[in-house]
Amino acid sequence: MVALDLRRLRFLREFEERGTLGAVAAALGYSPSTVSQQLALLEKETGARLFEKAGRGVRLTDAGRLLAGHARVLLSAAEAAEADLAALGGDVRGTVRAGGLQSAARRLLVPAVARMAADHPRVRAEIFELELEQALPGVRLGAVDLVIADEYDGHPRPRPAGLRFAVLHEEPLKVVLPAAHPLAAPGTPVPITALRSDVWTASAEGTGHHAMVVGTCRSLGGYEPDLRHRSSDADVQLELVRVGAAVALLPALTLPAGDPALAARDVAEAAVRRRLVIVTRDTPQPPALTAFLAAVTDQAGRITQGGSAPV
Repeated sequence: MVALDLRRLRFLREFEERGTLGAVAAALGYSPSTVSQQLALLEKETGARLFEKAGRGVRLTDAGRLLAGHARVLLSAAEAAEADLAALGGDVRGTVRAGGLQSAARRLLVPAVARMAADHPRVRAEIFELELEQALPGVRLGAVDLVIADEYDGHPRPRPAGLRFAVLHEEPLKVVLPAAHPLAAPGTPVPITALRSDVWTASAEGTGHHAMVVGTCRSLGGYEPDLRHRSSDADVQLELVRVGAAVALLPALTLPAGDPALAARDVAEAAVRRRLVIVTRDTPQPPALTAFLAAVTDQAGRITQGGSAPV
């Protein structure tokens, strides 16, 4: 009978998801040589050839893919057992790892960390700024407990199996102009069609925000935007607008209040909205994660009730 080591099975599961020893090492915080040694020990324990050469790297054999499938089940069962035992004891402790895009980290995750420190001091909360595309592998594998992502009208996110998606907050997108822009008259919606000749800024290519800006200019304006500036930092985009170097299309939650150098206006052609979506694994949740999710949800409710900061 083979005694399977859950830690080594996690290495195998990570390799199945990420594809290279280097990516597994980076995700788990080990050296590539350590990852290689652990997987070699797993091969020895099972007596099966789990890997084969593929160019300069390795790939899973049929036996490796078979065992990785079982690893998913075993690791999920172990997590469920831990969650059930923690819930049975009523003890709220442990580590919660949460990621999110910049505005979500600042307005939702940071307040949740403060709330947890006050209400559940034995919970260690770790947050980091991360786009959904970067975070999904970690969420699926359990290295990340939750991530807050954005989703725009006309650009829905994929919903991979095994994950839960819940909408936390919905808000309008605003056209953000330099205060001296000819279309910056107070209270006047701005047509996307009128910004054909303007320079645009958006988040990095491959992100939901970048796709939304390009898609909005195409669908409502009928043109390809002159998108010269790319930054996933909303403050960088806003600074480009302040100095007159670009216009932007940003969610209300990212905007400062009362900045005389900026003018935020509604889109004239149609309402364009963003939703903040919280993503977790579809598995039993330990008390620490349940408490953190409650803190995030409560903070989102406060923001919705209070409204986002206008400009």
